[in-house]
Amino acid sequence: MYSPYTCLIARSDMANIYLIGSLRNAKIIEIATKLREAGHEVFDDWYAAGPEADDYWQKYEIAKGNNYKQGLAGYAANHVYHFDKHHLDRNDIGILALPAGKSGHLELGYMIGKGKLGYILFDDAMPDRWDVMYLFAAGVFFNIESLVEELKDK
Repeated sequence: MYSPYTCLIARSDMANIYLIGSLRNAKIIEIATKLREAGHEVFDDWYAAGPEADDYWQKYEIAKGNNYKQGLAGYAANHVYHFDKHHLDRNDIGILALPAGKSGHLELGYMIGKGKLGYILFDDAMPDRWDVMYLFAAGVFFNIESLVEELKDK
């Protein structure tokens, strides 16, 4: 039976990675490319929605007279949620590319909670604010090269 979520079967010698981040993070494609060049399957198709997708969804729901709770119950929100959740479930590793917002942190937490490896990739050498809870992650990295090295045997 055909499903819109049918995906190519990944090779067993590659890590299946869900690249988590913000629709406004212009480095997502660059990070995904480097991970693919290292031999990994990378899911980053969520990025195709564009940097203003969430803003347009909010404006659309408000124009319909809906509040946030009603918007979350709608078809658009549920479609995006199930699309993302499907790929969160099918991938083995989550990488949160910062900067990212609440959704990204929830997605990484979900994957780690499911027993999957989760990593955090900072966008610069040292964050202004430190967070102890990043200890939930299997590793914290400050450049893509060191993360790629870490993933060699995954």
